[in-house]
Amino acid sequence: MPRLSVWFIRTALLYLACGFSLGGLLLWNKGLPIHPDIWRLLPAHMEFLLLGWTLQLVIGVAYWILPRFRSERSKSELVWLTFGLLNVGIWFVAIGGFMRALPLVQLTGRLLETAAIVAFVIHAWLRVKPAGQ
Repeated sequence: MPRLSVWFIRTALLYLACGFSLGGLLLWNKGLPIHPDIWRLLPAHMEFLLLGWTLQLVIGVAYWILPRFRSERSKSELVWLTFGLLNVGIWFVAIGGFMRALPLVQLTGRLLETAAIVAFVIHAWLRVKPAGQ
């Protein structure tokens, strides 16, 4: 398995643990109230599980499994860029959701996540060839 796939999958598992921990804290707060501001962690919980875990796991497996037509994977710089932009974007959205007064931070995070997806699509597009070529 390529090193970059390992990074994506391990990071996805960390986000899974963080997302489940936040979800457990939110459930606990629902049954035995700790503090009303705990609910401000809900956007981070959703972000960690939806994009942090799911999307990173998908990208890590896709990078590993997509066919390569030369002996090495081309344009791995784009995938490293994807890794960085996606993780910074996830944290921007999570922190912006917690602060609620900073919609510009969330917008910046979403733009970084979109740029990460575009970078990975460009990388993957170069690796997908029509049948018979």
